[in-house]
Amino acid sequence: MPGPKPLSLELSERERRVLRGWLRKRTAGQALVLRARIVLACAEGRPNAQVAQELGVSRETVRKWRSRFVADRLEGLVDAPRSGAPRQITDEQVESLVARTLGQAPPSGDSHWSTRSMAQAAGMSQSAVSRIWRAFGLKPHIVRTWKLSTDPQFVTKVRDVVGVYLSPPQNALVLAVDEKSQIQALDRTQPVLPMSPTVPARMTHDYVRHGTT
Repeated sequence: MPGPKPLSLELSERERRVLRGWLRKRTAGQALVLRARIVLACAEGRPNAQVAQELGVSRETVRKWRSRFVADRLEGLVDAPRSGAPRQITDEQVESLVARTLGQAPPSGDSHWSTRSMAQAAGMSQSAVSRIWRAFGLKPHIVRTWKLSTDPQFVTKVRDVVGVYLSPPQNALVLAVDEKSQIQALDRTQPVLPMSPTVPARMTHDYVRHGTT
């Protein structure tokens, strides 16, 4: 006994153009390309069995996408996006983490926030902290420094010093004088500019000297 008559399928010029475009599109998924081939073949009046044999699929597959296209047209061939897992971190938690990163000092003994220390303080995973920092352009581990000399003879002195290295005189001797390394002289000559989204913290290169050797 013959099966049910397949649903009549006719294409508009736009639909035919879109389906053929999917066949040529390199980034189109194989599933979408197969569905386009099925619909184009069915539109030529071929029965489901013939289309299934030509494309190497089951008749049930051909029947499914023929029916889906007749009911929903092109939209019926495209998979609906999946909803995915529900969010585990709220907007309030994100706001709190960003505010803490920008305005609160890290735990005692740390020079800056790390993903580990922030994860412990905020009750999140390190990967979550890293994703939020990337989204807001926060980089607590980076500090930029700058140096602007007010010495009117600065250029002349630099030329003299560089000249010693580029073309040293015979028997030249260079002595370097600096702070004792054990002394932590952290009072910068200008206030530290705090970190902000996409901009790291900034501080002057020089500082108030608390003793030299």
